Amino acid sequence: MLNAINGYLQIGNTDMDYISFGNGVQPFIMLPGLGDALKTVKGTAVSFAMLYRVFSKDFKVFVFSRKNRLPAEYSIHEMANDQAKAMELLGISNACVMGISQGGMIAMCLAAEHPELVSKLVLANTAAKTNPTMQQVVGKWIDWANIGDFKSLFIDTAEKTYSEKKLKTYRPLYPLLAAASKPKSLDRFVTQGNACLTHNASAELGRINCPTLVLGGGHDKIVGIEAAPELAEGIQNSELFICEEFGHGAYEEYRDFNDMVLRFLRE
Repeated sequence: MLNAINGYLQIGNTDMDYISFGNGVQPFIMLPGLGDALKTVKGTAVSFAMLYRVFSKDFKVFVFSRKNRLPAEYSIHEMANDQAKAMELLGISNACVMGISQGGMIAMCLAAEHPELVSKLVLANTAAKTNPTMQQVVGKWIDWANIGDFKSLFIDTAEKTYSEKKLKTYRPLYPLLAAASKPKSLDRFVTQGNACLTHNASAELGRINCPTLVLGGGHDKIVGIEAAPELAEGIQNSELFICEEFGHGAYEEYRDFNDMVLRFLRE
């Protein structure tokens, strides 16, 4: 199915799950958001290949999770360095990279610190640094995770991510979806959530020289509505597009999202 492959890499004393698909030659890296803390991409190659099949003709697509065993304190910069190691192990350089939410934080650090690995950059629904909106929202999620209240964490994540139209479909399913998706442990979420709250790449944005597309949501309740414009202002060779009707989940809900990214990557 579109050359879909499930794989893993040895990174230090642990491993990292990744998937790949597509028939192209140019590598295209996708880095998912904080949801990776609850479930990695392991075993999802076919479903991702179908969801993002628009990229399969032009690109060899790779989607990476964070390492499977995380230290209690693990910064965004450390995640970016581990991502660089993973790409080097697979012989990937000069790649197009798209990071969503926390994945965008990793992607901007990767582009600044390892410019030889990134030829084009897409930053979606993410921020250069933590802000009061993130502190309040992600901080509350971490509190719930610390006491094992996954149901509240799950529901609030959905409520803060999606538009009212989509939520009308999801809300009746909350109990079932929360029960089906609960992980064995929330320690990984706490570690990755704290990394978001200590993130600050503002001083490094000026070192990002590759063409960059910044995408934001007009009603983003997680990173705030000012995060995307601030990113675009800090990155010299960038363009900004705001999905006005949507929030943090614009990458899922905005119908033309994938086509817009593809056009940018083809330019």
